[in-house]
Amino acid sequence: MDEVRTRGVDAVTIEIIKGALRSAQAECEALLERTAMSPVIREKQDYFIGFYDAGGRLVTGTKLPLFGDVMRPILDRFPAEDIRPGDIYWYNDCYASRGGVSHTSDQVFATPVFVDGRLAAFAQSWAHFRDIGGAWPGSNTPGTESIFQEGIIVPPVRLYREGVLNQDLFETFVRNSRFPLHARGDTRALTAAVRLGEKRLQELFARFGTTTLLGAVEAMIDQTKRVFLRRMKELFPPGGRWRFADRVDSDGKGNGPFTVRMELMSHDKGFTLDTTQSDAQAKGPINFLMNPTVPNTVFGLYLLADDDSVMMNEGLLRAIEDVRTKEGTIIQPAWPAPLGQRSNSLARVISTGIGLIAQATSGESPAASSIYTIYTLTGRQPHDGSLFYKSGGHGTGQGARPFADGLDVIYYVAQQNYPIEFLESDMPVRIRTYAIRCDSGGPGRWRGGCGVVREMEVLVDGCTLNTRMDNVANPPWGVKGGRSGRPGRFVMNPGTPEERELPRLAQGIPTKKGDVVRLESTGGGGWGHPYDREAWRVRQDVLGGFVSVEAARADYGVVLKDGKEREVDEQATAALRADRPPVEGMFHRHGAYRDADAWWEAMAS
Repeated sequence: MDEVRTRGVDAVTIEIIKGALRSAQAECEALLERTAMSPVIREKQDYFIGFYDAGGRLVTGTKLPLFGDVMRPILDRFPAEDIRPGDIYWYNDCYASRGGVSHTSDQVFATPVFVDGRLAAFAQSWAHFRDIGGAWPGSNTPGTESIFQEGIIVPPVRLYREGVLNQDLFETFVRNSRFPLHARGDTRALTAAVRLGEKRLQELFARFGTTTLLGAVEAMIDQTKRVFLRRMKELFPPGGRWRFADRVDSDGKGNGPFTVRMELMSHDKGFTLDTTQSDAQAKGPINFLMNPTVPNTVFGLYLLADDDSVMMNEGLLRAIEDVRTKEGTIIQPAWPAPLGQRSNSLARVISTGIGLIAQATSGESPAASSIYTIYTLTGRQPHDGSLFYKSGGHGTGQGARPFADGLDVIYYVAQQNYPIEFLESDMPVRIRTYAIRCDSGGPGRWRGGCGVVREMEVLVDGCTLNTRMDNVANPPWGVKGGRSGRPGRFVMNPGTPEERELPRLAQGIPTKKGDVVRLESTGGGGWGHPYDREAWRVRQDVLGGFVSVEAARADYGVVLKDGKEREVDEQATAALRADRPPVEGMFHRHGAYRDADAWWEAMAS
């Protein structure tokens, strides 16, 4: 562990406080998950709990490269002298928060923590609400062209004043939801979570004392910043300049691709990250309002992944102070551009940051990953005619690493897919297939993670389907000889005369009873030359359904014998691998690119 500047607090006490904060955070998360009403929180676990100091600095957070300066909008609206015990503050305003939340479905709640009559900290909860109004069920659907179509916009407001609920404000919000019971229940769950956080933080102040606890917080923030900056300078030495770019396929409105571009400059006093060359904003809802703290998190997740003693806190979020953005671009859109499907562009922010690391390390970094895939179904329940909304994000393959295969079927940061039993008991659908998508991971010494195959049969007439999938025209790139992941697709009624491929970002596709929708999600990029993968690993992949016999031969140069055991034909494999294809470039997508400069030029064309 990197030496901690203890600021008068011994190192053992600091570690105990770290554990106590993490434990309190986990307890609040468990409460939120177990008391929420909507499946997007309860089943999919789309939420986050954070603790902040009195100035709004993050003390303990989450490993999500998505959030911005969450507390700043509240503190800018409500001065410290006006904040009182029992208050709860709330907002979902993306533009007013400069991307503190990145689409309107995300609700932020925060309550102050007072110690001996003085403001000492904040407990915060965040979660994705199932529906908050707007033009279509789900609020953030692919058809939007303005944020006004994506549900009610709540600026920073005081929901509770000294423990008293603003009932009129609350009822106005609930009235805008198509699922008011869920809106009520989820709001109460978020409220309960911050109340518990307030209680646990007050207990920690009482246990350790204000001076010791705040001193430990300063030491933790200082440690994170120093470790992060030291590792950044080792990775990107002063005087260097690196650039990378990646593409989003389309905005669902016939426009695209859209390119995210980053240029990183390292100098003696720190770093400058310039994103101003990114493409102009989209008409459709793929715009990502990137807060300047987001790139810090992208690099931090890579550089600090091996050290659990380093907290994800303010020391990470502001380490790169000079992050340059340009209004009107795909990652800094101008009001009131829609943001509901911003994850497509967020994923390219992440892969572009990883591309900078790949350039700096000559490929000793992960390959690219795809963003999760979504298809939703809206209609009426057959038993009572009530509205149902089947939302669902589904995992994709993640990029291979220099030491291991990419993870298979991961939904963003390992959030949960909806259980089949839950879907079939609550929605008029039947899941016919749920399996690994064979051959979807990019071939490599380390294989890219595989995507998923999921078939859903619609059991009622008159429903509409929405789809979202990216990385089809621009699949996740492979690195250092690894091949790109295999793109996914949506198919209606596969294997029948009515079979047709569906658009990848679309809204309002009509369905009838008996229709089957097949999702085939994208795989992650591979790392290293596929012929360097041990033949026994390829055989295991074949036996497990991750690689076909044909792909084992064509992609990996491994010949397997007939029969149930599929033993490796050592002689045939050696003969095939003797004719080894050369590594033609550092990056691969539809062909090889020799280096980051060649890739940059291709992204500009």
